[in-house]
Amino acid sequence: MPDRTAVALVAHDAKKDEMAAFAVAHRSVLAACTLYATGTTGGRVMERCPELAITRLKSGPLGGDQQIGAMIAEGRIGALFFFVDPLSPHPHDVDVKALTRLALVYDIPVALNRATAEILVGALARR
Repeated sequence: MPDRTAVALVAHDAKKDEMAAFAVAHRSVLAACTLYATGTTGGRVMERCPELAITRLKSGPLGGDQQIGAMIAEGRIGALFFFVDPLSPHPHDVDVKALTRLALVYDIPVALNRATAEILVGALARR
């Protein structure tokens, strides 16, 4: 992986505030990474952490999940933080599954909830 790890941030609607709070708690670690996020998630994180440089992609349902998936396939993403809401239906569920599948195929670390994200961000901090 390059010196500056590229990280993707994605969160379902019910988890966007949790992702923003996570970013606040770990802003110093995230600041050392190249950050990409789906549209609304990136916007929420930027509101709480304006000092973070985040490249915002399209909203997940409008292709943002697929954009991040393509970046994973191209070797441009080193870790995925995807806060999933397992209790709500998601009309773009096929895109979500494709994104997580690509992360598995390309063997990048994935955090699907806050507990796993805390462990992964700790690993990034030790880099």
